[in-house]
Amino acid sequence: MKIGITCYPTYGGSGAVATELGIALAARGHEVHFITYAHPFRLPVFSPRIFFHEVAIGSYPLFQYPPYDLALAVRMHEVATQQKLDLLHVHYAIPHATSAWLAKQMLREAGHDLPVVTTLHGTDITIVGQDHSYHAITKFSIEKSDRVTAVSQYLKDETVRAFGCDNRRVEVIPNFVNPVVFDRGAYDGALRGQLGGGRKVLMHISNMRPVKRVTDVVQIFAAVRREIPSVLVMVGDGPDRSAAEEEARRLDVEGDVRFLGKIDGIAPLLASADLYLLTTDQESFGLSALEAQSCGVPVLGYNVGGLPEVVESGVTGHLGAVGDIVGMAGAAIDLLGHQDRWQAMSAAAVRRAAGCFATDRVLPLYEALYADAVQ
Repeated sequence: MKIGITCYPTYGGSGAVATELGIALAARGHEVHFITYAHPFRLPVFSPRIFFHEVAIGSYPLFQYPPYDLALAVRMHEVATQQKLDLLHVHYAIPHATSAWLAKQMLREAGHDLPVVTTLHGTDITIVGQDHSYHAITKFSIEKSDRVTAVSQYLKDETVRAFGCDNRRVEVIPNFVNPVVFDRGAYDGALRGQLGGGRKVLMHISNMRPVKRVTDVVQIFAAVRREIPSVLVMVGDGPDRSAAEEEARRLDVEGDVRFLGKIDGIAPLLASADLYLLTTDQESFGLSALEAQSCGVPVLGYNVGGLPEVVESGVTGHLGAVGDIVGMAGAAIDLLGHQDRWQAMSAAAVRRAAGCFATDRVLPLYEALYADAVQ
């Protein structure tokens, strides 16, 4: 099958999932065409059966803001025509599903009916889509898609509630992880030694937007560090990175906080961690939490959104109330202070990731959905 994929190519869960999906589909013999404005951050320079088509955005004096959604629709139309695509799979409702609908209408004029599959990831529904300025077009784009998936039951329920969509139109297909890549045993302890120097390693990975509450991460770490020798590794970048750096200075822990910036290959880093902190106050799934669990790293997060569908509190990690710094730090200290408890939770995390969210379990769900959409 020839599949066109559009996603945000920048650092974030939706782009990571879309890219890993394309890589996995290509490995199973499908031909995958990425259509976006930049090379997806997790896409290797070259992979068999994977192609990248850049969306060029022309400048024009009348355009204060160049219309990317229209340029994207044109590029989708071009690639679908030239490469004879079987379907388009877009990640995020707007503008991607909107652009796909426009491309579909242009193709229909030429007698080509191209199915559109839309995957909803989170903020496209919980934040952007519910803004009054975008609500109507988000609802329209979802309803005009041939198939719609959500990455968690929580996100499906939120979509139905917010947009009045038919409950049967949205299918839950969770995010997935490659347990071969995200495997603690696949990496030696050299990196762990470099990061922690014999101390416990706490880790957080995100695009550091306000919703991620990265200052909470620093506050939790500061409380843990008072009791247990440890370091905090912050991976990623974004608007709140400076706030996290300032919080580390304010709490006098900046010497033990490592800000590494954006890194594509995060599996070796996660395999070096003892705990993963995810303090998002709105979370549709939590891909980084899943990848941490696959590496045998217990996850501490807030009990919100779809995260309870990924992390079993008390089994593979701990979920607490939003903003409960004391409770989260206490759970971390308790776990890091009892190696047998940590070991049991680490093993359970690996089993859950492989048993429920491995690529070879989830990918066939997409393939079946594609086949149904094409037929």
